[in-house]
Amino acid sequence: MADLFTPYKMGKFNLSHRVVLAPMTRCRALNGIPQPALAEYYTQRATPGGFLITEGTMISDTAGGFPHVPGIFNEEQVRAWKKIVDAVHSKGSVIFCQLWHVGRASHQVYQPHGAAPISSTGVPISKRWRILMPDGSHGIYPKPRVLKTLEILEVVEHYRQAAINAIEAGFDGIEIHGAHGYLIDQFLKDGINDRTDEYGGSIENRCRFLMQVVKAVVQAIGADRVGVRMSPAIDHLDAMDSDPLHLGLAVIERLNKLQEESCSSLTYLHVTQPRYTAYGQTESSRQGNEDEEARFMRAWKRAYQGTFICSGGFTRELGMKAVIDGDADLVSYGRLFISNPDLVHRLKVNAPLSKYNRKTFYTQDPVVGYTDYPFLGQTLVSRL
Repeated sequence: MADLFTPYKMGKFNLSHRVVLAPMTRCRALNGIPQPALAEYYTQRATPGGFLITEGTMISDTAGGFPHVPGIFNEEQVRAWKKIVDAVHSKGSVIFCQLWHVGRASHQVYQPHGAAPISSTGVPISKRWRILMPDGSHGIYPKPRVLKTLEILEVVEHYRQAAINAIEAGFDGIEIHGAHGYLIDQFLKDGINDRTDEYGGSIENRCRFLMQVVKAVVQAIGADRVGVRMSPAIDHLDAMDSDPLHLGLAVIERLNKLQEESCSSLTYLHVTQPRYTAYGQTESSRQGNEDEEARFMRAWKRAYQGTFICSGGFTRELGMKAVIDGDADLVSYGRLFISNPDLVHRLKVNAPLSKYNRKTFYTQDPVVGYTDYPFLGQTLVSRL
C-alpha cells in the first residue's frame, strides 16, 4: 500500500517520496532578481528524489503584484535562477518553476509607468482583500484594465517564452499557475469573467485562455515538462465560480484531450482544495464543508488521466490518508515547509514540527524567517 514515503514515478521523474514543496511567495528576490539566499532556501528543502516547485515567478514586467518577487523574462533573471537550480540539482531534487501572472491582483506601483493592471474584467477586487505594498503596508486593489481580445495572444507568448527561459535556466519543467484568483483564474471563473467575446460566457470560452497557454508551452518545451495548477472551488481575491465541480471537470476534460491528441502526458495536475486560506486572511475565505471538499477532489482525481497533486492545509495524517486512500498521488506542503526545512524527514519519523511566524513570511530579510528555521535537533536562532 502506497503512502507519503513510497517512491513514485511522475512522468519521466523518479521520486523517492511524495512530499512536495508547494509554491509560496516569499518576497526575497530583490528587484525581481533571484538572490543567493534563494539557493540556500531551496537547497535546505531539497532531498534526494524530492520534488520542489518554486514560488510564483513573473512571466513579464506586467505580471507582478507583490514586492520583490522573482521574474524569468530577462537574461539576468535566467542567469540568477541557474545558480539556484544547479544547487538544488546537486542535492538530487527535481525542481519546476511556477509561471505566474497576477492580472488584476496587482497595483500600479508594480506596473511599468504606473499603468493599470490587466484582467479579464474591468471590475476591481473588493475591499475585503488587501494588497501587500513594498513598505509592508496593505493597500486597496485598483481598477484593472480589460485585456483586449487581440492582446491575449501576446500574454500567451509571454508564458511560452518564460517556459523556454526556465528550461534555459536548467529547470526540469514548469507549472502554469491557473489558480487562486490570478490572471488565468480570472478567465476561468464566472464570478469574475464578464467578457462578451470568445473568452467569456460559456465554460468552453472561459477555458480558452488557459488551454492556449498550455498548448503554447507544451509545443515549446514538451508536455512531459509541464504541470498545471487550478483551484476551482477556492474563493480567494473574489475568485468564485457558480459551479466549481463542473468547472474543474471541464478543465480536466480539455487537458485529457490534449494529452490524447499529442500522445504525450503532462507531468501533473496540481489542485488546491477549499480548506486552503491565503496570507493570514482566513476569515475572508469561503469555507466548504469537508464532505463537499472530498467529493470535489475525488471527482477530479478520478477524471484526470495522470499524476494528481493535492495541496491545501495538509497535515501528516491528512497527507498519509490522501495517498493511502488513492485521493492523491503526491501531496504539496506550504507553510509547514517554511518553518521546517527538513519537513520530509520530520514527517517520516513523525517528529514535532516547528511553528511558523506569519510576520516574517513576506519580509525582504535574506535570513530572518527564511533560512534561519532549525533542522531537527538544532536550536532556533532568536529572531529579533
